[in-house]
Amino acid sequence: MELVARNYWWPEIMKNVENYVDEYNLCQRIKNRTEAPARKLIINEVPEKMWIHLIVDFITKLLLVTGKNMILVVCNQLSKMAHFVATTEGTSAEGLARLLRTNV
Repeated sequence: MELVARNYWWPEIMKNVENYVDEYNLCQRIKNRTEAPARKLIINEVPEKMWIHLIVDFITKLLLVTGKNMILVVCNQLSKMAHFVATTEGTSAEGLARLLRTNV
């Protein structure tokens, strides 16, 4: 009330502000929601065997060391065990498949 009365005045200001504050909680509780209600969470499947579900990523733009400037990161989703394979940015998809086969 005090904050409103600093800048505004009208007859019955006190009564109007009290009514607004009392009804504010009710208004917020029965307000229509515009977004759809969230659905139940779905539990992710847990892999049964090691190295069946992989997460693959690249670390690029590294300094050139022994002719390699990129690291291929292969992570097992079940155990979070990771393999890091040094390679070059120009490696083809077939070359990366060979690297995976020989290093993982």
